[in-house]
Amino acid sequence: MASKQEIAQIFEDIANNLDPAVTDDLNATIQFDLDGDNGGLYWVKVGEGEVLSGTGPAENPEMTLLALADDWAALVDGELNPMQAFMSGRLKIQGNMNLALKLQTLLGSA
Repeated sequence: MASKQEIAQIFEDIANNLDPAVTDDLNATIQFDLDGDNGGLYWVKVGEGEVLSGTGPAENPEMTLLALADDWAALVDGELNPMQAFMSGRLKIQGNMNLALKLQTLLGSA
């Protein structure tokens, strides 16, 4: 089980390691609603040549990802297939489904 600090670190790593050039065609905010004792609300904002992350509710997110925090950590670590997680209901998407499809590519470059 990932700790709350490890979960928070995932979002810091995304903001620090994602190449803004990969996000040139994006201008979006993604809300992550992670459940469980180690969960919480996180967001990632991509656009205008920068990637930012934070905690709490995002303002007007284009997409919200809902999952258990441990499932999210496993997905980021490559231990959980995103498509299988989505099809089995372990990962839920609200909002822009095209953005959800791009998320996998973005995470692969972070």
